[in-house]
Amino acid sequence: MKEICFKVKGMVCTGCENRIKKSVIKLEGVEDVKASYEEGNVIVLLKDGSIEETVKEAILNLGFEIEEG
Repeated sequence: MKEICFKVKGMVCTGCENRIKKSVIKLEGVEDVKASYEEGNVIVLLKDGSIEETVKEAILNLGFEIEEG
Protein backbone atom coordinates (compact mmCIF):
# COMPACT_ATOMS: atom_id res chain seq x y z
CA MET A 1 0.00 0.00 0.00
CA LYS A 2 1.10 3.53 -0.72
CA GLU A 3 -0.50 6.78 0.45
CA ILE A 4 -0.17 9.86 -1.72
CA CYS A 5 -1.35 13.38 -1.02
CA PHE A 6 -2.18 15.96 -3.66
CA LYS A 7 -2.66 19.67 -3.01
CA VAL A 8 -5.75 20.47 -5.10
CA LYS A 9 -6.95 23.93 -6.08
CA GLY A 10 -10.54 24.66 -7.00
CA MET A 11 -12.44 22.62 -4.42
CA VAL A 12 -14.97 24.93 -2.77
CA CYS A 13 -17.53 22.62 -1.16
CA THR A 14 -18.40 19.07 -0.16
CA GLY A 15 -19.84 18.57 -3.64
CA CYS A 16 -16.34 19.05 -5.06
CA GLU A 17 -14.97 16.55 -2.54
CA ASN A 18 -17.61 14.01 -3.54
CA ARG A 19 -16.96 14.45 -7.27
CA ILE A 20 -13.28 13.70 -6.74
CA LYS A 21 -13.94 10.76 -4.42
CA LYS A 22 -16.45 9.15 -6.81
CA SER A 23 -14.13 9.52 -9.77
CA VAL A 24 -10.89 8.36 -8.14
CA ILE A 25 -12.32 5.42 -6.17
CA LYS A 26 -13.41 3.84 -9.48
CA LEU A 27 -9.81 3.56 -10.65
CA GLU A 28 -8.31 0.10 -10.47
CA GLY A 29 -5.71 -0.05 -7.73
CA VAL A 30 -7.29 2.62 -5.51
CA GLU A 31 -8.14 1.40 -2.01
CA ASP A 32 -9.48 4.62 -0.42
CA VAL A 33 -9.90 8.34 -1.14
CA LYS A 34 -10.25 11.26 1.26
CA ALA A 35 -10.81 14.78 -0.07
CA SER A 36 -11.00 18.00 1.96
CA TYR A 37 -11.89 21.31 0.38
CA GLU A 38 -11.10 23.05 3.68
CA GLU A 39 -7.53 21.70 3.69
CA GLY A 40 -7.24 21.75 -0.11
CA ASN A 41 -5.99 18.22 -0.40
CA VAL A 42 -6.83 14.75 -1.63
CA ILE A 43 -5.30 11.71 0.05
CA VAL A 44 -5.36 8.47 -1.90
CA LEU A 45 -4.46 5.02 -0.61
CA LEU A 46 -3.13 2.92 -3.48
CA LYS A 47 -2.64 -0.82 -3.73
CA ASP A 48 -0.03 -0.09 -6.38
CA GLY A 49 1.94 3.16 -6.54
CA SER A 50 2.36 2.95 -10.31
CA ILE A 51 -1.07 4.48 -10.98
CA GLU A 52 -0.24 7.82 -9.38
CA GLU A 53 -0.30 9.58 -12.78
CA THR A 54 -3.71 8.05 -13.55
CA VAL A 55 -5.07 9.49 -10.30
CA LYS A 56 -3.67 12.93 -11.18
CA GLU A 57 -5.29 12.77 -14.62
CA ALA A 58 -8.66 11.85 -13.11
CA ILE A 59 -8.54 14.90 -10.80
CA LEU A 60 -7.40 17.22 -13.60
CA ASN A 61 -10.13 15.92 -15.92
CA LEU A 62 -12.74 17.06 -13.38
CA GLY A 63 -11.48 20.64 -13.79
CA PHE A 64 -9.36 20.95 -10.66
CA GLU A 65 -5.70 21.95 -10.49
CA ILE A 66 -2.92 20.09 -8.71
CA GLU A 67 -0.16 22.11 -7.06
CA GLU A 68 3.24 20.63 -7.79
CA GLY A 69 6.03 20.68 -5.29
